[in-house]
Amino acid sequence: MPVFLRTLASRAAPALRSHAVTQRATIYSRPAKEKIGPLETVIGLGMFSLAILGPSGWILAHLEDYKKKE
Repeated sequence: MPVFLRTLASRAAPALRSHAVTQRATIYSRPAKEKIGPLETVIGLGMFSLAILGPSGWILAHLEDYKKKE
């Protein structure tokens, strides 16, 4: 099986590389044009925390409902 995969990879690799799109990172070395205020920072962190912790909190709050078999 490894011989088959090696052969497949050696034949497919040049075909996949020939049309590869060159990606370039967007990195800026200058300071931001607009400063973000403390209120925007708090709102952003709060929404991010809610997006991450909200679903897991919902599941933990309704764990007994999930355990019941109907």
